[in-house]
Amino acid sequence: MDSGFRRNDGKRGSRPFSDFILMGFQEYMKRIDLWPFRKKEVSPWTWEGESAPAAPPRKPRIVWNIVLFILTLITTVLAGALQEGVNPLKDPGQIPRGFPFALALMGILLAHELGHYLVARRHGVDVTLPYFIPAPSFIGTFGAFIKMRSPARDRRMLLDIGAAGPLVGVLVSIPLVVFGLTLSEVKQIEGQVGIHLGDSLLLWAISELVVGNLPSGYDVVMHPVGFAGWIGLLVTSLNLLPVGQLDGGHVLYALLGDRQIKISKFVFVGLLALGVLGWEGWLFWGVLLWIMGFRHPPPLEWWIPLDRRGKIIGWATMGVFILTFIPVPFSGF
Repeated sequence: MDSGFRRNDGKRGSRPFSDFILMGFQEYMKRIDLWPFRKKEVSPWTWEGESAPAAPPRKPRIVWNIVLFILTLITTVLAGALQEGVNPLKDPGQIPRGFPFALALMGILLAHELGHYLVARRHGVDVTLPYFIPAPSFIGTFGAFIKMRSPARDRRMLLDIGAAGPLVGVLVSIPLVVFGLTLSEVKQIEGQVGIHLGDSLLLWAISELVVGNLPSGYDVVMHPVGFAGWIGLLVTSLNLLPVGQLDGGHVLYALLGDRQIKISKFVFVGLLALGVLGWEGWLFWGVLLWIMGFRHPPPLEWWIPLDRRGKIIGWATMGVFILTFIPVPFSGF
């Protein structure tokens, strides 16, 4: 009976039972972070059998998903109304003015999470529907997330699920930014006090194409829909930070394996430097990432390499991170 393994060196021979014991021991030691030979490990075997069976999906419980979605819609509408100068307590009839911002932002977050969800289900992963997080913040939410209740089988699955959300999110955010800029006003800001929204390479290019070069002392007062698109691109870049188990961490681990941790630490140091020299919020993100951890756990079939298609998608996704990253998201003027 075929064991499903083929030797990479062309030699013949059946897979000895002792090798299965060794692989299991290596995997256990890696998971508890005590295996010291990762860099030198080159398995002479390649798996040619069937992939591990997908976990049967649980019956979804959507009550909390619906409740949190409605609450987040309410808080984002209120946030949008406040951005328009509405006092919800004194003039509740003007609260619907917050809907353009709320619907645009909720649409971006929903598209991002459904990207993860649909690809995960296509791979047979047991995954929850999106959970939205309402918050008393200036945008009304802390975002949304899905929970994977079964592990990724191999690097391709890890890459597909990790990249799907950011790629879908950025595709939804870009037209909203463009549409919002066409509705925005160019005003003189010299001598005034306010908050300047930072630019990424992608945002700078879109602004140049839609608005053009602005005279000195003038800036774009972003329409709520455009601001929601700006937030969407910022959220995309934050999710694509190649650290730990963020979306970018999933993608980079699929590309580089255990070498991902070195880049994670480099990014961590870079964020701390940006926090000192630029936007202080990066210091909070640095501490948060340090708490979450830099190392990414391996998928079940960690020895299966990523194919060419996966490498193209993975590096393209890292390119999206570079294009959407905003070194200084907020600054005063």
